[in-house]
Amino acid sequence: MTSTELPAILGGRPLFSDRLPLVRPTLGDVPGLARRIESILASGLLTNGATVRELEERVCERLGVAHAVAVSSCTAGLMLTYQALGVGQGKRVVLPSFTFAASAHAVVWTGAEVDFCEVTEERCSVDVDDLAARLDAPGAVGAISATHVYGHPAEVEAIDALAAERGIPVVYDAAHALGSSRAGLPVGGFGAAEVFSLSPTKVVVAGEGGMVTTNDAELAALVRLGRDYGNPGDYDCRFAGLNARMSELHAAVALASLADVDAHMARRASLVERFTDGISEARGLRVVRPAPGDRSTWKDLTLVVDPVQFGVDAATLQHALAAEQIDSRRYYHPPIHRQVAYRDHPSSARHLPATDALSAAVLTPPLWSDLGDEDLDRVAAALVRIHAHAEDIPPVHLEPRAVTSTIATLRESEG
Repeated sequence: MTSTELPAILGGRPLFSDRLPLVRPTLGDVPGLARRIESILASGLLTNGATVRELEERVCERLGVAHAVAVSSCTAGLMLTYQALGVGQGKRVVLPSFTFAASAHAVVWTGAEVDFCEVTEERCSVDVDDLAARLDAPGAVGAISATHVYGHPAEVEAIDALAAERGIPVVYDAAHALGSSRAGLPVGGFGAAEVFSLSPTKVVVAGEGGMVTTNDAELAALVRLGRDYGNPGDYDCRFAGLNARMSELHAAVALASLADVDAHMARRASLVERFTDGISEARGLRVVRPAPGDRSTWKDLTLVVDPVQFGVDAATLQHALAAEQIDSRRYYHPPIHRQVAYRDHPSSARHLPATDALSAAVLTPPLWSDLGDEDLDRVAAALVRIHAHAEDIPPVHLEPRAVTSTIATLRESEG
């Protein structure tokens, strides 16, 4: 295939006969996992058992942290962590708007106020200068939250130093980052706590689940108690917790996945380099990368699209890839402060030009740990030929309802 061939959106033959999904969970020793699950089912103990404890121990060992608490989801882990830190009504949590909505949802559920800050254009991570300005704004700050976006570690040294100066805890949304490291140090031990996701789109998967890691014994004890309703076992609940336990079955899947994380991360990094070479002919595409010296899980391979140089904007490019039977997502569009759920929130009126510019420009094509070289090359070829014929491709302008309908259609096809 060459760049002279017409892209499918202009009548060319689609590069894929069946839709190429954005993600696909990768598990290695499936027979071994099946035997473990069979043993769990035979035991009759489906929660609060040895498999969850083993997973927590393995995570502690890998990340070099004192405590790991398995929970039902990253969102629940964030909620319980904020509760343990005393974040609630009358306090603000400063966090980026350029992240997944659950980062803010967890704050709202505590009764605290979200206060959105900027991100940097290059890393898509928290802008420390803007963060400092938000900490100086009126109102008590209960916590800072920063996201390791796409698995690329945030600027933790500057964030933690700023937080220490102000006496404010940092809760890292590490949903993408189980396996990442910052300057040789594993993500997991920074801030007051870090909270990971083990959902199916991640590199380490449990099916559904999350993990809170910390070196604070009191915080860990409160999260551990909180995941079981706040009930220490005598049904005299100490506080209003959640049903946020991870099942033994999910822990078994996570253990199998964790065993292969290094190989999967290495494969993903290799795929990113191959892809970068493959799109070298297409001007106006930038791969968002971790800082030099950092190791990323590469949970996502995300492009920043320059519509002037590339020829079409990110929305139109997504439409053109769909015609090629290639799935993609716009992580994160719209940013949280532009979403319907936060439209009437006071912080939604903040001027966040870098966030808005990134949100308009990002697009995430497929990447998973056992994605084949040939399929990856075809994705790159699709981008090259779309770029070559960009002047003939009409722009796409989707209204909010149309976006919702498009997403619903994609999800139905995934099901």
